[in-house]
Amino acid sequence: MADDPVEERAPRERGGGGRDGGGTARERVDSAREATADAAEQARLTFRRLTGLDRSGPPPPQTLRGQPWNVWTIPNAIGFVRLALIPIFVVLALSSESGTDALPAVIFAVISWSDYFDGMAARLTGQYSRFGSLLDPFVDRLLVVSGLLVCWNFELLPRWAIALLVARELFLLVAGNLALRAGYELKINWPGRAAVWPTMSAIFFGLVDLKTLAAVLLYIGLVLSYYAVVLYVRDGLAQLEAKRGSTGGEAPRDSMDSR
Repeated sequence: MADDPVEERAPRERGGGGRDGGGTARERVDSAREATADAAEQARLTFRRLTGLDRSGPPPPQTLRGQPWNVWTIPNAIGFVRLALIPIFVVLALSSESGTDALPAVIFAVISWSDYFDGMAARLTGQYSRFGSLLDPFVDRLLVVSGLLVCWNFELLPRWAIALLVARELFLLVAGNLALRAGYELKINWPGRAAVWPTMSAIFFGLVDLKTLAAVLLYIGLVLSYYAVVLYVRDGLAQLEAKRGSTGGEAPRDSMDSR
């Protein structure tokens, strides 16, 4: 009688092994299907998705908290070049007589527009990374603050508006880091994304001495920027309230830094 369970167990173990093997085969098939789907999606990148106009869907998993940093990628290399050009821009601009020399303005434009290139490179190559998701907004904010510093020094833009925009950038820098460490998910909203173009353009047109156009664009960027802050604060408070009311103890998901 003692041997019967062993004899009955053996077929089950062999059967379980078959099921495990089948499970492994299914996993391989599923992985192959996912790879094929990814390749198909890569092949049919639309213009809107390639240029970042279409950002529908969840963020790439490689950019989420806990993923490897993957520093050495093509998009990150572009980010490093952008970062290295910022002090060159500042030195050249502050060394000029009026802040409106051509070379600093050209460098600022190159740094600004290359922001699209690293995003396109990531979408074309699939080289998303956690490091890149943090580097890109850091460079953008540093560029904005640097450009506003030059415009403040030479009074190329209204100083009260510059002060409000710098305060907003510093607030987001501190609040974004705190939210990141706490694990809150503050996704980039449409006003924050829409504010980038008029703000960058305002600085550029200020650098080429088109002050009226620059001021108008700065006011537009300022309104959109502060509206974005209101939405960020609202979302953060909602998540805080949800966390306090949660009984499962589940930690909030990771956040992407925003602009």
